[in-house]
Amino acid sequence: MLRRWILSTLAILLSIFLFACNSANIQQPLDKSTANSNSQALAKVSAKRVVALSSLSADIIYQLDKTKLVGITGSKLFKDNPNFANIPRVSEGQTPPNLEKIIALQPDLVIGAEGFSNQPIEKLKQLGISTILTQVNSWESLEKLTQKLAELIDVDPQPLLNRYQSFLADKPTHNPSTLVLVSRQPILAPNKNSWAGDLLAKFDAKNLVADFQGKSPIGGYVTLSAEKVLEANPDVLIVVNSTDPQLLNSLKKEAFWQQLQATKNNRVYSFDYYGLVNPGSIDAIQKACQKLTQVLSSS
Repeated sequence: MLRRWILSTLAILLSIFLFACNSANIQQPLDKSTANSNSQALAKVSAKRVVALSSLSADIIYQLDKTKLVGITGSKLFKDNPNFANIPRVSEGQTPPNLEKIIALQPDLVIGAEGFSNQPIEKLKQLGISTILTQVNSWESLEKLTQKLAELIDVDPQPLLNRYQSFLADKPTHNPSTLVLVSRQPILAPNKNSWAGDLLAKFDAKNLVADFQGKSPIGGYVTLSAEKVLEANPDVLIVVNSTDPQLLNSLKKEAFWQQLQATKNNRVYSFDYYGLVNPGSIDAIQKACQKLTQVLSSS
């Protein structure tokens, strides 16, 4: 039992750490400092064969022009999605991309994720294949990424950007104090420098740790003590259960649990990892936005 708990905790921290690496904030336009690309080649050629090494970039390319997408990562988000059933996989789970498979697809653009795809992207660049490394942990960076990818495959991004805006159309009128918990040991919560924190801000939720800074090794997240959780005492408590199906039950065993306002008022909600912690795909983002609207609108 102890070994299983340790492995489960490690898996949670690893998944969040990998996303934090893959999805850091775009501070500048992608074709400048934060897109590690063969800029001259990209400027001259409209890509017609694209391999995407992250689920989000794969989905964006598919939504922009599905005929351009020739290879994708083996994300579970695509497992039961018929749209991606016949597109070759070049990686599975957290395993490194298979360079031979990528090269065999004859791509003229490979999209990687900063912090996770750097090594294969560098090797592909050395072979003369145009590449780009992407980073997303805010709504603004999602829009910038979409605009950049649309530019690289020569399509109009506006319909997709309009779709993003539709996710925010029904913002709740309430702005309750909110706390998101993604693990128990340590207790981790997203601040404003994470995708989850930025999404909460988009819905005008009062993220109680938005401005907290800590020593967590995971960018955009802070470590909280039980006393800090009790001190925060949120109106709404969101637990991200999909990285650890037992997280909510584990938190219920904490001494502070029954003292929280959210617990007393039955305002504790489970959210999926994809969409809230890791944007994952456009559909996942939409579902997270819809659920945030419902949760934050509840009285």
